Amino acid sequence: MIYCTNETIGNLLVVTVKILGLQYPERYAIRRLVAAAQQALLLEGKHLELDIVEITDSREIGKYAFVLILPTLVINEKVVCSGRFPSKAEVIGWLLDGAKEEITTTSLA
Repeated sequence: MIYCTNETIGNLLVVTVKILGLQYPERYAIRRLVAAAQQALLLEGKHLELDIVEITDSREIGKYAFVLILPTLVINEKVVCSGRFPSKAEVIGWLLDGAKEEITTTSLA
């Protein structure tokens, strides 16, 4: 699973990503996918700083998904993908949506 929450530090937008899954290979694959999405955004001139944390506790995973073996992706505490590996394009879209959501929330505060 991956969770993302955002906060703005100066002009830099920080997206917190949590990868939840019991198996290391699945978490590693998602971590690489998120890093590739971040790199693609950087090449487009969109600077998102990612704070990535991996969660392996089955009780914590169970709060978000019924699938414990395959990873689940959660962005800004919203499940966006569960039980499958998303495409890089999907992850890019979700990261951008999460960043937009945070910018809107921050500007309303």
